[in-house]
Amino acid sequence: MSADPRMQELIPSPEGFMFGLAHKLDRIAAALEAMTRTAGPAAVDFDAAVAFRWRGFDHPLRAAPLEPIPSPALIAFDALRNVERQAAVVERNTRQFVQGRTANHVLLTGARGTGKSSIVKACLHAFAKDGLRLIEVGKDGLKDLPAIVELVRLRPERYVVFCDDLSFEAGETGYKELKTVLDGSVATDLSNVLVYATSNRRHLLPEHASDNADVSRAENGELHPGDAVEERISLSERFGIRVTFYGFTQEQYLAVVESRLAAAGFDAGQIRAAREPALQWALERGARSGRIAAQFVLDHAGRLDVAEAAGQVRARHAG
Repeated sequence: MSADPRMQELIPSPEGFMFGLAHKLDRIAAALEAMTRTAGPAAVDFDAAVAFRWRGFDHPLRAAPLEPIPSPALIAFDALRNVERQAAVVERNTRQFVQGRTANHVLLTGARGTGKSSIVKACLHAFAKDGLRLIEVGKDGLKDLPAIVELVRLRPERYVVFCDDLSFEAGETGYKELKTVLDGSVATDLSNVLVYATSNRRHLLPEHASDNADVSRAENGELHPGDAVEERISLSERFGIRVTFYGFTQEQYLAVVESRLAAAGFDAGQIRAAREPALQWALERGARSGRIAAQFVLDHAGRLDVAEAAGQVRARHAG
């Protein structure tokens, strides 16, 4: 039985149906895009946490520019080892800051894994109850520093803008925004904001042999290139407090290992037995630091748990 031609006229062709659907979807997408353009980012919930991560104003879901970190990995000052002198300097500066007194921006430089970022986390652990807050900012977010300062300017808390493992490569210009904030300006109120940064580079920017040459013209034709070099090198001088960290001696490294093992519940005999494996662990990695000590303890504790579990299985089978 053939279909009624009149009914066929009422049923759209597959091509027509798909075209109409695509047109409607385009209209929906355009409407959603217009809504997000006009809505702006969500408001920041400053009471949600003591630590935040900067994600900027251009989040695709229009989320708040500050992302709360509900359970930041903090550490107490008395748990730090072999960096007591450096910790005391930063702790004093931070105490002044939360008490409303004058304080300096802080740059912590030196060997990897020696406790630079741990000291900043210890500051938040110690002073969060006094109103200290931390905003973690990646290097790409440094261009937004003036916006961050403006965002928290009227807040009652004290904010440390923390940039971990900061360094700049040749040709990058992000350091200029950082210098502007560190120097301050008529339009920037830094009364409740400090910048704390860590770096493996003393000057934050790469140094080349040509930097030390007494030349009057650069390869690109720039007159007095030494002025540009000086501008880059002087970035670290914008930090009023500069603290240097060094690699650990063998005994300092072992002291950190023993302290962490004790905190993990190891007894004196187990700690003594772990010394040689700890030294071998550091030797294989070519360095001794607090980070390497912590990594050893994680591995050693895990191995011991496995060994104890295997022993318990064998005992059950023997019984």
